[in-house]
Parts: sequence; C-alpha cells; structure tokens
Amino acid sequence: MEIFQTVFEWYMANLNYFTIWLLMTVESSFVPFPSEIVVPFAAWKAGEGSLTMTGVLLASTVGAMSGAIINYYLSIWLGRPLLYRLADTKWAHALMINRTNVENAEKYFVKHGKASTFIGRLVPAVRQLISIPAGLSRMNIRTFLLYTFLGAGLWNLVLALIGYFAYDMRDHILPYLDWVMYTVGALFVIWLSWKGIKAYRNSKRGTAQ
Repeated sequence: MEIFQTVFEWYMANLNYFTIWLLMTVESSFVPFPSEIVVPFAAWKAGEGSLTMTGVLLASTVGAMSGAIINYYLSIWLGRPLLYRLADTKWAHALMINRTNVENAEKYFVKHGKASTFIGRLVPAVRQLISIPAGLSRMNIRTFLLYTFLGAGLWNLVLALIGYFAYDMRDHILPYLDWVMYTVGALFVIWLSWKGIKAYRNSKRGTAQ
C-alpha cells in the first residue's frame, strides 16, 4: 500500500499542463489509458491553485485532439486492409486492439455519420478508435477537428467538474482518501486485466480460425 501511495504522490507532483497533454494524447490514440485518472486529478490541482481550470481543459482537450489526429492520419496512411491485418497481430492485442474493436468503431461511424466523431468521444468503448473510421472514410479534416474538439471538450469538462467539486468536498473526502485511492487503483488493475484477458481470448480465436 505504501508503494501505491508513493506512486500516487509522484503522479500528482508531476501532473502539469505538459503531462496532461501527453497523457491525453496517449489516451486518445491507440494506447489504452483512461482519461478518468488524468483530468479529475488535474482539476483537483486546479482547486488547490497550482493549476487553472482553463489550463486543465485546454491541455486535456488539445491532448485528446492530438491523439485523434494521430489515429486519423495513421488510418489513412495504412489503409483498411493493412489496418485490419495489424489489428489481428499480437502487438495490437497487447495494446488491447483487435479486429472486433475496429469493426465496431466502423459500424458506429456508419450508423451515426460525421456526428459520430462527436458522440463517440463520450462513449468509453468507442472514444479511442472513432478516429480510425473517420480517417478511412477521409472525412473532411476541419469537420473532424471541430467535432472532436466539441466531444473531447465536453467529456473533459464533465471529468474536470468532478475533480474540482471533489476538491471543494475535500474535508469529507480526505479522511477516506486512502481507501478511495486503493479502490481506484484496484479498479484500474481489474480493468486492465479484463482488457488483457479479453484481447488474449480474441487473439486465440483469431489463431484458431
């Protein structure tokens, strides 16, 4: 437990506008990393006064757009056939990406059209990959950036408000902060394990076929 406390303190000490941008770029690209452990804690620091809410929202949204742009242009560069072949590789499965994920993102894009790049940013299972079908369809880059900005901005605003108001309630939260951190850490490990097991099973099914 002391190790987790040390890691958490180091994380909070190094959470600044640059690291917010970097982590949100990772979160929005093809590497699984939940924004829920970035934005709320950054907003907590804004409540303390070491950061500002405007800066947190700007850094997190620009980061989300940076990762989305990576996926957008990467999908154009690779093309659908190669992209799907890569989704079947062990490397992709290690990043918790598989053919089913990409297919679901494409189906979501087809169903909701251009607006999916806005709506998809609010859907955890779709958020990281919705930029891929946008790139494959060569969606207008300005429209893509606008919808991505609006969707990512709204999502980050919700997370930031949670963290900011949590700081206002710190007198009620701090006595239980250790338990909160342990719970969040445990849930993150469970989520990561579940995604890993799911990706492994999908890779085994792909090998069997």
